[in-house]
Amino acid sequence: MNIHEHQAKKILKEFGAPVLDGVVILDLKDIDTEVKKLDAKEYVIKAQIHAGGRGKAGGIKLTKNFEEMKKEASLMLGKVLVTHQTGPEGKEVKRLYIEAASKISKEFYLSCLVDRETAKIAFISSTEGGMDIEKVAAETPNKIITTKVSFSKEINQSDINKIIEPFSFNEKQKKDAIKIVKTIFKILIEKDANLIEINPLVVTSNEKLICLDAKMNFDDNAIFRQPEILKLRDLSEEDPTETEASKYDLAYIKLNGSIGCMVNGAGLAMATMDIIKLYGKEPANFLDVGGGASKEKVAAAFKLILSDRNVKGILINIFGGIMRCDVLAQGVVDAAREINLSVPIVVRLAGTNFKEGKEILDKSNLKILSASDLNDAAKKIVEALK
Repeated sequence: MNIHEHQAKKILKEFGAPVLDGVVILDLKDIDTEVKKLDAKEYVIKAQIHAGGRGKAGGIKLTKNFEEMKKEASLMLGKVLVTHQTGPEGKEVKRLYIEAASKISKEFYLSCLVDRETAKIAFISSTEGGMDIEKVAAETPNKIITTKVSFSKEINQSDINKIIEPFSFNEKQKKDAIKIVKTIFKILIEKDANLIEINPLVVTSNEKLICLDAKMNFDDNAIFRQPEILKLRDLSEEDPTETEASKYDLAYIKLNGSIGCMVNGAGLAMATMDIIKLYGKEPANFLDVGGGASKEKVAAAFKLILSDRNVKGILINIFGGIMRCDVLAQGVVDAAREINLSVPIVVRLAGTNFKEGKEILDKSNLKILSASDLNDAAKKIVEALK
């Protein structure tokens, strides 16, 4: 689960990290009252959307006075920003965050995230703050330092020294940096965060360290024990279909292709998407119904796929283990009848009760094609679209 920058900064501040005061603007009529709370002459306006690359898309503006700030805010609120993370449709700016402008001397990059491969926490440090870290990694990988830290209640000093060493801070800045590293480590552990990113971490003209921007992502599987974090969820920033999917505990991600996919298991879902691309088409979604889906859950998944107007055909690929193929088949038949199916469907079933499942599909009198294996399934759905 993602949250907005202003929400992430509030959490950082609560844990003791240095951040600037700011105000959130949801309606322009509140701008005079709210911004006057800031002791500032120059202002920075930041669009609050769940996507990176805001600055390049015009979502961050430095203004020299109050009147200029009001003008830029009126232009930004309601604007659709298109960045490398939003896709071509972009995201509408529904809230702004306004801070006092900072005089920046240096910019750095600092983040920590869960490294699943090593079951550790990875801290990433770079002197190239304010830039796309992916671009830095590709062009100047020597400027990125990764420090793997074991899970524990506190981070040890030797690891902290490795993390902040690239920054070449003075003694006062080192003390502040140590506090920041301890803070984001503590937040990651206590709040079940997946990622905390400070970009940029800046040194101001008076040599103070400030977390000038912040991004946080939280583990969906642990959100049940973080009710205060769940309250920060902004459903307007999420795809409505993905939001609906979460109600049924379905792992769904909308893509831009024409073939809808229903699969059980993330690895099998990825393989299914790959083989669709191999045959020259694009998947319309990633959808994992899980290992123990009920008939109702399968029907909900089927309806989610068909709610996408780009879907011209559906490939269902189920390997029955905990998931029974007859349960899935009945869910598909029920949903197809209710929706009045108008696109071709190819189904590949294997494993538990696959014969019973195939019999349910065959007796349904629906236009459903059976496939012997995954390769056959991909070939048939692509041919059906042609």
